[in-house]
Amino acid sequence: MSTEAAYSPGLKGVVAGETGLAMIDGGAGRLQYRGYPIGELVEHGSYAQVAELLWTGEWRTDAHLPCAPLPAQVTDVLRQLPTDTNAMDALRTAISAWGAVSGTLWPPSVEQARAITAIAPSALAAFARLREGLEPIDPDPELGLAAGFLYQLRGERPDDAAARALDAYFVVGAEHGFNASTFTARVIVSTHSDIASAVAGAIGALKGPWHGGAPSEVVDQLHQIGSVEQAEPWIRATLARGERLMGFGHRVYRAYDPRAAALRSVAEGLASVSDWLARAVAIEEVALRVLAEWKPDYPIKTNVEYYAAAVLQGVGLPPNLFPATFALARHAGWTAHCLEQAEANVLIRPDVRYVGPAERHLPQTA
Repeated sequence: MSTEAAYSPGLKGVVAGETGLAMIDGGAGRLQYRGYPIGELVEHGSYAQVAELLWTGEWRTDAHLPCAPLPAQVTDVLRQLPTDTNAMDALRTAISAWGAVSGTLWPPSVEQARAITAIAPSALAAFARLREGLEPIDPDPELGLAAGFLYQLRGERPDDAAARALDAYFVVGAEHGFNASTFTARVIVSTHSDIASAVAGAIGALKGPWHGGAPSEVVDQLHQIGSVEQAEPWIRATLARGERLMGFGHRVYRAYDPRAAALRSVAEGLASVSDWLARAVAIEEVALRVLAEWKPDYPIKTNVEYYAAAVLQGVGLPPNLFPATFALARHAGWTAHCLEQAEANVLIRPDVRYVGPAERHLPQTA
């Protein structure tokens, strides 16, 4: 006698696979990449080292990952886009064009992962300049990915503090389990499609504001709140309307997001956001107190987007580039999951429960 499988909307609580890449303990507020705590990786590592760790399992002290030059065909595609194109759409289009030009095939490889991760910042920087009427800038091979991205945006090398801060943001954004975009990438690779298609699909999933748009919304929210004195009435009114408080709460974490803690310490080292950060910290304290009163039995803590907003604003990125910059960081994790999926591949094809009409027949016509 067969039994019907349990249904979980949104696959909540369903274990859909196994991974050796990231361990997330939401109750205790812990995140590890291949066993290494995220705080240690931010403090002592670089994005290049973290990417190599995710791709190969090795910690390479000599890891260097510069931005890669764009093929002329990809730049031509970006030139054809309207200047008001969403930056996520531009990045997705560039990755798709790069996949067509480079001819990536299944199975994915570490070399492909490095290549697509290195090309993405160059593509986003080129689009950002083109929409301002400026020409793209060739990458500086001496700079790491985060510093190289800032250089290609502005045409001058960033200061060490800004480069380090964005690199730290890339580290905390690199990987986070079976989130929507990562799962999308694994589904695509499981069909024996190529890594460029998988990453393009992942970008499409990340574009949704419920997944990747929160840091820019945190900036908008803090501007709307204005002063610390206005924080409590503004927050209470927002919750009373049933609206989300951006930068707080997470599908997984019930404790303080360890990525937020790591980025807060980074943001504190950025002189360019000192006043803004002081206000953000004070508003955070008010928000956590109000949230604890609002739902005393359901912990809602600060998530990574809250202090990601401080870092991204501190390094001078416009808010309309925040989601796409998050996508740059997530490339290491997406591609590492593509590699892991291909190692012991099984087509991802869940069942679905039919809830439509019972069998019926078309009406007879005369």
